[in-house]
Amino acid sequence: MRNDPLSLSTLSEAVERKSPAYTAMSDRIWGHAELRFAEHKSVDEQIALLEAEGFRITRNVGGIPTAFMAESGSGGPVIGFLGEFDALAGLSQEAGIAEPKPITPGATGHGCGHNLLGAGAMLAAVAARDELAANNLPGTVRYYGCPGEEGGSGKTFMAREGAFNDLDAAVSWHPGVVSSVNSQRSMANFQVFFRFKGRASHAAGSPWLGRSALDAVEIMNVGVNYLREHMPLDCRVHYAITNSGGNSPNVVQADAEVLYLIRGPKVRDAQALFDRVKACAEGAAIMTGTTMSMEIDKACSDTIPNTALEMRMFENLSRLGAPAFDESDRAFAAELRKSLSEEDIADSLRSFGAPEELGSAPLHEGVLPFDGTSLPGNGSTDVGDVSQIVPVVQCWGATWAIGTPFHTWQAVAQGKSPHAHKGMVQAAKAMAATALDAFRDPELLARAKAELRQRTGGRAYACPIPAEVLAPPLRAPRQA
Repeated sequence: MRNDPLSLSTLSEAVERKSPAYTAMSDRIWGHAELRFAEHKSVDEQIALLEAEGFRITRNVGGIPTAFMAESGSGGPVIGFLGEFDALAGLSQEAGIAEPKPITPGATGHGCGHNLLGAGAMLAAVAARDELAANNLPGTVRYYGCPGEEGGSGKTFMAREGAFNDLDAAVSWHPGVVSSVNSQRSMANFQVFFRFKGRASHAAGSPWLGRSALDAVEIMNVGVNYLREHMPLDCRVHYAITNSGGNSPNVVQADAEVLYLIRGPKVRDAQALFDRVKACAEGAAIMTGTTMSMEIDKACSDTIPNTALEMRMFENLSRLGAPAFDESDRAFAAELRKSLSEEDIADSLRSFGAPEELGSAPLHEGVLPFDGTSLPGNGSTDVGDVSQIVPVVQCWGATWAIGTPFHTWQAVAQGKSPHAHKGMVQAAKAMAATALDAFRDPELLARAKAELRQRTGGRAYACPIPAEVLAPPLRAPRQA
């Protein structure tokens, strides 16, 4: 692939021909906007299109109802394409307008572009399969429909059950504000419920008989907030009180709950901080005369970059160039950017490792340089767990106006726009080309695998989610 410009041109044309069905599906999934592990309509959309393309479908991967695999071809290598489709709560927003206007106040919306992510990865998988078949090349193309990335770590549960073990490599992308290689080292995390059980009593008549679970939550939070001074600088802790014990201040609260999200650059860092947060909870229980129980909700590993595959992805992105945006695309992006502050725009560019001077343009119409250097990331993704098992390469696609923050109405408003479609299709071309390079270049795959072994020290993958923790859709209803 790399040394044959005509083949990339042919692939690009093939992706363009296929793209209308996939942008239309992306728009329908944008409309479904289903939350983690409840993405049933979105899964049906993806499976129907993949079945029409002749892929073999395996449902309920890892026992999760909305996790599936679609496969075509035979033999090795086996290259996986990672797709998603979950939305976010509270981000309902009309498409194609540059002001906040919910379709239904408080309802869901695709604030992270996973409608585009899944459709783009599918389009790339189908294009790669078609190229293999047209040239009678061996290999298996596999698309993974991965649920619950947002706060659910669906891929981590799938990885624990061995879903990615027989891959030779995996490819993915994410909507964003630039076209570039994504070599960020995302953070590992643990998401954990801490529950306190006390004793109810009249808060004025006999408060000495009560044991306040809410006091325990508050004391735990105070302890963790003091702990922040003594945390490594690159770790993070966030929390939300999910049960305050009721709405009656004249009752000593017998039950309370707080949800913590604990992040570190690597799993061992997040685990060490988790242990210290747990000690704060145990201390709070002792101080208040309550009992504490803990439930791990989910976790994910840090992402391991793969320079061998990333350099090839960069070559393909560079040869493809930027999406072909037009004046209409630029005009809408410029109008939407009026809702963003200079700080929003600067922070967005910083997070992508992009130069500040790009902030003057409404859309990114180039490809960011890449020299093999990976950047630290502040967020987390369950792609990290796949990257601990097989070499993974990712790119960013320029689907949003420069400065668009993740998880905002602005991202939702652009989710069905022509410029988002163009960014998705361009990312699909880069993914398909890079996967085909891996299929056709055994030395590239060998280097990628050797690099992963070197980065992991040869250690086998250890899932951060304990074996006894079920995926959320398989659990009994949660009792706070």
